[in-house]
Amino acid sequence: MPSVFYTDPAWAVDPAGRLDPALATVEREVFGDQVEIRFGPRGETGYALDGEELHARAAGVDAVVVYRCQVTPRLLAAAGDGCRVVARQGVGLDNLNIPLLREAGRFGFHVPDYCGDEVSTHALALLLALERGVCVQNEAVKSDNWGIYRGGLPRRTATATAGIVGFGRIGRAVARKLQAFYGRVLAYDPHVPADLMAAHGVTHCAELEELLAASDAVLLHAELTPQSRGLINARSARAFKPGSLLVNAARGALVELPAVAAALDDGRLGGFASDVFSPEDPNRDPMAAQLLKRDDVVVSSHRAFLSAQSEASLRRRIAEDVLHVLRTGEPPRSGRVA
Repeated sequence: MPSVFYTDPAWAVDPAGRLDPALATVEREVFGDQVEIRFGPRGETGYALDGEELHARAAGVDAVVVYRCQVTPRLLAAAGDGCRVVARQGVGLDNLNIPLLREAGRFGFHVPDYCGDEVSTHALALLLALERGVCVQNEAVKSDNWGIYRGGLPRRTATATAGIVGFGRIGRAVARKLQAFYGRVLAYDPHVPADLMAAHGVTHCAELEELLAASDAVLLHAELTPQSRGLINARSARAFKPGSLLVNAARGALVELPAVAAALDDGRLGGFASDVFSPEDPNRDPMAAQLLKRDDVVVSSHRAFLSAQSEASLRRRIAEDVLHVLRTGEPPRSGRVA
């Protein structure tokens, strides 16, 4: 019987934080009794994303499905030569290790289009929470500190300009929703022509600094690559329009947090909202933890992708494509990268 190894599935965790294999309902519907499902080791602090027990459980599997777990030479070696496909349960590619999969001759895939509505909506929610001081107001009223000016004096967004960094599937969905709130929308993406942006009613910027200087709000939706890592840094942050807002619902490593903190301190940024950090929990990083104390910072727990519908769709599409590879030996049909 072929076996599929899920290294760290968030959906397989019960309300008490324990691994519960019975939660693999979608996967059982797809695999039936034709496939063995294995799970990575999980302790009190979460899944073990590396180490001997993880590699022991991977031994001899036919497919590996990762979430936050990094695809490494040790993980592939533990799976063995019979492992035919590695899937990333999500949009991002940064932990799939495409060069390694290509070198090893294994199929690899992700699902790049399952949560565009959710991420674009969440990015707008973070931005509007900053614009309207919603989180500060919520805390003030609940702590018996009522006052209409707590959280600052908002501005009229209909006369403001929003800029999008990264104009792929999600960036385009964000552009459509931004146009309901902002008078003008710009975009920067060196891989997307100005004509395509114009078709979406968006003005093209040739350089990142051009967009930062012109935007009252900046939303990051770029893929994390060696070139985009630290895209917002001490140098690029100098271009921010004074008082502008920055929202990151893409990847934490796109942003260098010391540069954000300095920009907030000197007024180049009027606020920062982020769904993503590196490391993932900002409480585990001293610089990020300092940002959490600020009223001009709004955060969430890397859940922009999440809805009942998006999670169910992702799980089913991953399982169906893994089963397709195992049955036919043919490449996966969605988001193939290796």
